[in-house]
Amino acid sequence: MALPGSPEPHTRTLPSAWTSLDGGNVMHEAQEALETYKKKDANKVVVRFKAVGNAPIMKQNFYKITASNRFQAVIQFLRKELGWKQGDPLFTYINLAFSPAPDDTVANLFKSFSTDGHLIVNYSTTAAWG
Repeated sequence: MALPGSPEPHTRTLPSAWTSLDGGNVMHEAQEALETYKKKDANKVVVRFKAVGNAPIMKQNFYKITASNRFQAVIQFLRKELGWKQGDPLFTYINLAFSPAPDDTVANLFKSFSTDGHLIVNYSTTAAWG
């Protein structure tokens, strides 16, 4: 804010790094990359469910699940298939080894831990592994 009678402060506009290079091509490429990232991956991966301990065995244990889904969607799907309520205990593990975070994507888990073209998800009613 300028005081009355004082000259207006100088305003500077700094050149944008996005527009100064290649006449704006970088901005266009960045926008395309963002649009590609936002698109849902329509690919599906095969998830194989295996019961551990006293958990009920599913009649069908192979399912195709959209790769872009979060693991939370797999947990919700498993609860629905088993007929379990939200409060019922359910522990999930990948390859009998670790429990993935609910916000991990199925695609990342599949790329890192698939076995014979399947993502093996073990499930239990009690904590089976630390």
